[in-house]
Amino acid sequence: MSLFETHRNAVELKTSNAEYTWGNRKDWVLFAGPDIFEDAGMVLEVATELKRATKELGIPWIFKCSFDKANRQSIDSFRGPGMETALKGLELVKSKVGCDLITDVHEVSQIKRVAEIADVIQIPAFLCRQTDLVVEAAKTGKVLHIKKGQFMAPGDMKSIVQKARSQGNENILLADRGTCFGYGRLINDMTGLVEMREYAPVVMDATHSVQLPGGKGGASDGRRDMIAVLARAAMAVGIDGLFLETHPNPDKALCDGPNSLELAKMPSLLKSLQSIRKGLLEI
Repeated sequence: MSLFETHRNAVELKTSNAEYTWGNRKDWVLFAGPDIFEDAGMVLEVATELKRATKELGIPWIFKCSFDKANRQSIDSFRGPGMETALKGLELVKSKVGCDLITDVHEVSQIKRVAEIADVIQIPAFLCRQTDLVVEAAKTGKVLHIKKGQFMAPGDMKSIVQKARSQGNENILLADRGTCFGYGRLINDMTGLVEMREYAPVVMDATHSVQLPGGKGGASDGRRDMIAVLARAAMAVGIDGLFLETHPNPDKALCDGPNSLELAKMPSLLKSLQSIRKGLLEI
């Protein structure tokens, strides 16, 4: 299926805050926010600025923030303040800013609690083949954002989509966050976005895609300067959504700073992405 056609499995979400559509020719949705809940002040700052910027540009936006980072390389890596503290903080941010939320789950036991506050549930790339996790998340009826494993080919995601839809949930999105190519490097195949869109609307994760796994020895590094390059390239392909992690000061971020975009640079990047999208619609 061409990325310039309305998808036969277009996904719609209506909340008290907004309406979103993935899979039609016109719209795209932004998932953006900090990698993890560091503290309430920082998270609220990012959400407030993202709402201002996206409202000004007319971009549908869902706030992204993890409550836990379970797949860290080192035991010393920051994972968050704890599940309940972070989730309650995210509930507060949703209320104050008036936004919707996407966050990820790592265990089946987390799904019920997360579904109480998340509008979109994310399945991490490393866990996309975990049958129980995908099936139980699908049973919630929530929109699922399933990231393609770094170790999988785009065509392999067809079975993952079928697994989720086996529970009667048609609200499935697929995301690309790069593919392993040797050691310490991820490669993005833009043709893979087209191939995965045969199965579900597609989202491009431009920030995790620049990650250099294990690049700092006990932690990952990243090429922050390439985020905008990948985001613009994916938008030119015709994606249904874009995933961007951002931080007021990435060099001081407690997690994934090297592959987070500076918050101050978000408005200009989003403006350029809107221009690309407008150009596609005029073709």
